[in-house]
Amino acid sequence: MSDAVLRTQGLSRRFGGLMAANNVAIELQRGKLHALLGPNGAGKTTLINLLSGDLRASSGSISYKGDDITRYSADRRSRIGIGRSYQKTNIFPAFTAFENCRLAAQSRTPRVLHVFADALGYEPVCDAARRALEAAGLDGRAGQIASALSHGEQRQLEIAMVLATAPDVLLLDEPLAGMGAEEVGRMVALLQKLTPGHAILLVEHDMDAVFAVADVITVMVDGQVLESGSPAQIRSSAAVRQAYLGDGAGA
Repeated sequence: MSDAVLRTQGLSRRFGGLMAANNVAIELQRGKLHALLGPNGAGKTTLINLLSGDLRASSGSISYKGDDITRYSADRRSRIGIGRSYQKTNIFPAFTAFENCRLAAQSRTPRVLHVFADALGYEPVCDAARRALEAAGLDGRAGQIASALSHGEQRQLEIAMVLATAPDVLLLDEPLAGMGAEEVGRMVALLQKLTPGHAILLVEHDMDAVFAVADVITVMVDGQVLESGSPAQIRSSAAVRQAYLGDGAGA
């Protein structure tokens, strides 16, 4: 019996005559980082969109902790513990880092806060925001306006905002995009720190980072799963080298 937190079976999405995701089966387990690789157009972001609810499946199923959530909306999936980040940084640039996280945490308790109440006086929400910033390594930047943060810090802030919603599953779409070497190192350390308490699906093109943090790697090509296994298995796979890395290429 698998201890998967999130599981798909036969998951597919059709756009007209194009199968962007075709019969995808994948399992995410708590305490493991599952990386998703593949060339552009392989279906990686489509899969994350299907898991998060931003896209509806054409066929197949998605289960979360044993419950069928295939027809759940994106906001309902977020409320039950599925959090995601996007390829493009998605923050409130005019607000402080703390305010960004407070708003994310507040989304989990909308009925508790009175319209005229001082949100800063609601300690559970503020505590959740502070914990999220600390977990993301930004506790020292809480009062900084988000737009003034470095690119890497903004990506950390986006993850902190997801953490403020208390997710069990993290769907991270290219969190290292556009980063320099030092920023990549900090993000890799953050991913390693978050893995024990979450089930993580990571879409990323930085191969060195993927092989440094992944417990499981799935390679997609043309909307289908080509191969799934440990980093060592993927590194030595002739099919992966031919279809994605190129003949004779290393990982």
